Amino acid sequence: MEFCWDSPGGNAIISCLPMASITNIAAYRFAALGGLKELRARLMEKCRAWKLKGTILISTEGINLFVAGGAAEIDLLLAELRAIPGLEDLTPKISISDHQPFNRMLVRIKKEIIAFGVQGIHPEKKTSRKIAAQTLKQWLDEGKPVTLLDTRNDYEVKLGTFRGAKTLGLDHFRHFPEAVQKLPAEMKQQPIVMFCTGGIRCEKAGPYMEREGFLDIFQLDGGILKYFEECGGSHYDGECFVFDQRVGVDPALRETESAQCYGCLTPLTEEDQQDERYVAGKTCPYCFATSAQKMAETIRQRHEQIRRVTAPLPGSSPYDNRKPVIVSPDWNGAALLDFLSGIFKHVPREEWEQLCQAGRLLDRQNAPVSVDHPVKVGERYFLLQPGIVEPDVNPDIRIIHEDEAILVLEKPAPLPVHPSGRFNRNTLQFILQEVYHPQKPRAAHRLDANTTGLIVCARTRHFAGILQPQFARGDVHKIYLVKVTGHPTWDRQICEAPISEEPREIGLREIDPEAGLPARTEFEVVERKPDGTALLQARLLTGRTNQIRLHLWHLGFPVVGDPVYREDRPTEATQTLGTDDPPLSLHAWKLSFLHPVSGERMHFESNSPKFSF
Repeated sequence: MEFCWDSPGGNAIISCLPMASITNIAAYRFAALGGLKELRARLMEKCRAWKLKGTILISTEGINLFVAGGAAEIDLLLAELRAIPGLEDLTPKISISDHQPFNRMLVRIKKEIIAFGVQGIHPEKKTSRKIAAQTLKQWLDEGKPVTLLDTRNDYEVKLGTFRGAKTLGLDHFRHFPEAVQKLPAEMKQQPIVMFCTGGIRCEKAGPYMEREGFLDIFQLDGGILKYFEECGGSHYDGECFVFDQRVGVDPALRETESAQCYGCLTPLTEEDQQDERYVAGKTCPYCFATSAQKMAETIRQRHEQIRRVTAPLPGSSPYDNRKPVIVSPDWNGAALLDFLSGIFKHVPREEWEQLCQAGRLLDRQNAPVSVDHPVKVGERYFLLQPGIVEPDVNPDIRIIHEDEAILVLEKPAPLPVHPSGRFNRNTLQFILQEVYHPQKPRAAHRLDANTTGLIVCARTRHFAGILQPQFARGDVHKIYLVKVTGHPTWDRQICEAPISEEPREIGLREIDPEAGLPARTEFEVVERKPDGTALLQARLLTGRTNQIRLHLWHLGFPVVGDPVYREDRPTEATQTLGTDDPPLSLHAWKLSFLHPVSGERMHFESNSPKFSF
């Protein structure tokens, strides 16, 4: 027996499953949820105690989960969730595997439980008409004229879909609205049955299509997995892609032999896996790289693209920037002025008031917003910055390694990594996204704008989700070279001074013994120089903002060239140096981490900086 039902309502009794098997559940529910931080902590604690693995996403709009573990423990989780107001009838889709398909347990707070990015769609209040799996099968058996619309990503469609279904060529669900605009106008009059893996995407896609004038929309209740459960593979060709290590399940909900390329994420059939270009954990026929020579040629081309993108610098011509600000749950119902003053404590309240009065605070429709306008959680407002010309930066980015999952590069200075303050386009993030479009590489860690040296970027969101947690777990080893003013009396020193979480003016942090975040840096003297400076190695064991610079200033040895962490800081000082200013003598020298595909430890060392000689 694989599953049974305890009532006409359809709640699965998980305890009917074989005890030796792993129970996999997928479920979602749109409902108004609150107290997300407390809920996250409670669910994480219980799931760890029950030895469950998977992912639970929670937001103010509901819950979405994929979890696997023992049958009795899954029962306990479902009971815990159904006790939450709004989730009383949470009903999972169940399948069985002979192994645990997830590596770890994650509970995350998200803006949306399924990223869509369109305002005004509220599935907890209204969805499209739902069609049961058996009814759809009957329609297809009878040949009823209906358009089947697959709302999934193109890599999911590759493993299988309904016979004759229309696909949209999506690489992310956020692109669904754009694809809908390209559909033939005559489809607005036709009956359309949309479907996805489990139904959650259709909960948003259906109402959106109705809003765009499609008159006869249905969504397949429970998605492909429910259809498989009730109707098998009738009218369906292939498998269904699932978001765990099983990759695909067949119409009997059994794990198939399909794999997934960890490089480009393409699902691979058994035939694909027989191709000589398939190397498990590295490449597949769709992203095959032949040799180190090919990497070298690719990097050469990337450097040419970087030069084209940065000559002139992208922020050197005037443009109007709309800087987004999103309302968090803590500020729901607050006046706009109170909200802005509360989250940007370093900006005077009077300055925000002046910006509002000047019509520089806009809503999504580009209409000015008054200071007393009540904000709602999840809303997005924009600070209009007209005629922006950004300060010059050093664009001499040097890529030293590129593969299907990561980039490792040497960052020059000054160059901010992320948009912030005076910089938006003249940043590493913007430049890389222009060069690698449509991919959006994202830095897995921070380097100050004034700091040079090694930084690793993930090429996709998938790889970022594997790479970034290594920094929190301490799996990443980072060694810096730094030149300081003065000769330390010690050869080795550990600094554990706590660092403030909130910034002061111009983004400065400070040592805060009472409420600061734990911070630990190990220092070792390499050379005491005749000019009264010293060269040190610094090993970061935590990753607080400005940690090395602030710890050295605290110890009495400020970094040479530091514009702010020094006794004689100028009144008009800024965090980011100009291109003509003396450089900061801080360099990310060595970097070691686990590759997100192979799991092998990667070691990189950059050239020693000029200040070290």
